[in-house]
Amino acid sequence: MNENIPESLSPEECASKIFELSDARFEPAIAQDLWGKILQHKWLLSEKVGRDVGFRTACIDFLENMEQAVVEYTNYKRKDLLKEMGAQTIGRELWDVISDSQPPKQLVQRRIILPLTEEDLSRKHGVSPPKTIIFFGPPGTGKTHFVKAIAGVLSWWYIEIAPSMLMEDGTEKVGANLRRMMEKARQLEDAVIFIDEFEELAGHRDRADRLDKSITNEFLKQVPLFKNEANKVLLVCATNFIQHLDPALLRPGRFDCIIPVGGLNEEERRTILEYYVSRLNRGEIDLDLIVKETSRFTPADIQYLFEQGAQFAFEQEIARKEDYKVTTETILHMMSRMHPSLTDEIISEFERDSITYARV
Repeated sequence: MNENIPESLSPEECASKIFELSDARFEPAIAQDLWGKILQHKWLLSEKVGRDVGFRTACIDFLENMEQAVVEYTNYKRKDLLKEMGAQTIGRELWDVISDSQPPKQLVQRRIILPLTEEDLSRKHGVSPPKTIIFFGPPGTGKTHFVKAIAGVLSWWYIEIAPSMLMEDGTEKVGANLRRMMEKARQLEDAVIFIDEFEELAGHRDRADRLDKSITNEFLKQVPLFKNEANKVLLVCATNFIQHLDPALLRPGRFDCIIPVGGLNEEERRTILEYYVSRLNRGEIDLDLIVKETSRFTPADIQYLFEQGAQFAFEQEIARKEDYKVTTETILHMMSRMHPSLTDEIISEFERDSITYARV
């Protein structure tokens, strides 16, 4: 039989070809939908066996295993998409490092984690799990850490979309690249899609030029499409400058939660400090003193402090040729060379923004 069949056929031609290949009869409209799936199945079968399996084989196999074939093709394409989008797996330990007393963790647990993990109970009470979230707060306060921790505790894929990725083809193509990226994201399952520096893509249109307005407009179109998908995908955006975002994105209906992530109290700092201290070759460390001395430190500051402390200890042991243990004095010495990220002014501004923009 001649296998040189065009892929684009009219409904009537689709019905005729399926009958010719398999003796199965379908109404033209149904046949056209099936023909597209048969072509996909032919491609997948050919990929599996490393050769062209032919239209007849693909058609018969698809009609005999229709439901399974559709699922297999969807899963196969998702694997391609995950690889293309740089999907990562994240361990649960990131979630455990965050102090249980930290307000964002409590909010995330209550509004995001529980509705997504207790699905039957959510449906029983009419609770809709969130699909779209914004984290905002000063730089270094752990917004990215929270997003990765969510992916880790849910055991979902983590995919980060940086604005620079969307600008690879030039600023004129950002809107089109954003649209394509969101279309791909909507095809996934069990994934957390993260966009950092969100203000670069969704800035206030009253302060923007023509191009930036078009990008914000594209995002305004994409968010409802994303929310309407019945899949397990979270879109999480983060910004240091919540007041720079377009007001239309901050109204109820587009983002389900707008969560502030600010500085750490003593208990929260203690949890993070205990984690980093446990990884050191340590001697005597007065943790209470370190907790007090890091009052203006963000999680990123604390991480950097201990990275520097570990490097200092490593170099000291090489120089002295004897075991070097990190002590309170070592950490205080490293702190004297740092400037914490938070100031009274930054904290006051964040508190004002929290009152104005937070929605949980």
